[in-house]
Amino acid sequence: MSMDAASATPLKVALVEDDAAFQQAFSTALAAAPDLAMVGVAATAAEARAMLAQPPCDVLVVDLGLPDGSGVDIIGEAHTRWPGCAIMVATTFADERHVIASIEAGASGYLLKDSPLPTIAEDIRVLHGGGSPISPRIARQVLMRFRPDEKPAEEGAADADTVEKSGVPSLSEREKETLQLITRGFSFEEIAELMGVSRNTVLTFVRRIYAKLEVRSKTEAVFEARAYGLL
Repeated sequence: MSMDAASATPLKVALVEDDAAFQQAFSTALAAAPDLAMVGVAATAAEARAMLAQPPCDVLVVDLGLPDGSGVDIIGEAHTRWPGCAIMVATTFADERHVIASIEAGASGYLLKDSPLPTIAEDIRVLHGGGSPISPRIARQVLMRFRPDEKPAEEGAADADTVEKSGVPSLSEREKETLQLITRGFSFEEIAELMGVSRNTVLTFVRRIYAKLEVRSKTEAVFEARAYGLL
């Protein structure tokens, strides 16, 4: 890093991330960079919106899987309220839908959390300088979008029983009821009692929900369902 960069006013960086370990690792990485200053952290969408009511930052890094909403919405709001702020995604979601939605909302960079955090300071500098830091896997996703004849096999035709023509997963009424109860924080045992079925039946509903939404956890299921407008 040049002396000019070190002596200049540090770039103001804010983070929207609910994972405490990632927050700490991110803060540690920025602490070693004199030209970057961590000025705000939000762990929820609500906290992020409160932060957006404050003076703008130079760079905003956003996770997409927030406990109370979608990071894509936060990106869109930040793009409107902080028009001069460069926005970058840092997430575990590597599918095309999230990538394209984030870019359309206003993100200029997209990093997966399997990328080495020690490079985050340089990624932020590149982003603020007008570049677009992007993980190799994501770059391939974007490129493949413009090569429909070479799209990955998993993007092929979906099962008609799983996905409606609109692309929105089709859940049965019982699956929707199960998902709504999951969203309200009930355990599988409590859901079984409320629905008047066995725990094994609830687990069957959950497996179907996970398969249709292509997720592996309750948190991801709620996030995806909200993204599709199912909740």
